[in-house]
Amino acid sequence: MNPIDITPLRAVALVCTLAPSPTPSSSELLAEQTLAALTDHGVTGTVIRIADHAVKPGVGTDMGGGDAWPGIRSAILDADILILSTPIWLGHPSSVAQLVLERLNAEQGESDDEGRMLTYGKAAAVCVVGNEDGAHKVSADLFQGLNDVGFSLAPNAVTYWVGEAMQGTDYRDLDKTPEKTEATTATLAANTAHLARLLKAAAYPPSS
Repeated sequence: MNPIDITPLRAVALVCTLAPSPTPSSSELLAEQTLAALTDHGVTGTVIRIADHAVKPGVGTDMGGGDAWPGIRSAILDADILILSTPIWLGHPSSVAQLVLERLNAEQGESDDEGRMLTYGKAAAVCVVGNEDGAHKVSADLFQGLNDVGFSLAPNAVTYWVGEAMQGTDYRDLDKTPEKTEATTATLAANTAHLARLLKAAAYPPSS
């Protein structure tokens, strides 16, 4: 077996629900399911619910005054895969997801000895839940932001569930995971783990 196929990997899932724990969260459920799918590919992971931490607004790596982002940033930099999980609100990613992207923007000013952003060797993927259409639009927004700040995305790097328009069922209230969502999550896991191993084995070229 090619050693690249068995390299252990780590993932961190940032859950961007508006509600802190212990409020049930569909975004957290889908993130947990994604991490579970990744275990089939030798990936261990952890979930961080951003609303449980005092993450300050801003575009720096540390905004001071008890800012919780530096610890979360360390978890991201220690991982090989970043999962960003968000609900849809008014057709957009949550304000918490936007906060995370704004804090990740600081990575554009951080680099290694060869000029590469510290995120260059990491893969990212997205989870989206909501009770309205818009998962493609939300994932497109997050894809662009994650790519801008140095992450790489595999094919089909999003899994999602959206309910029928103008009704109140949440993903976490379903009796079982829909087969299509389950299959999409499995594809995300396989492709993202594969890309993360490739990146770990062969770094991007130095930046000019």
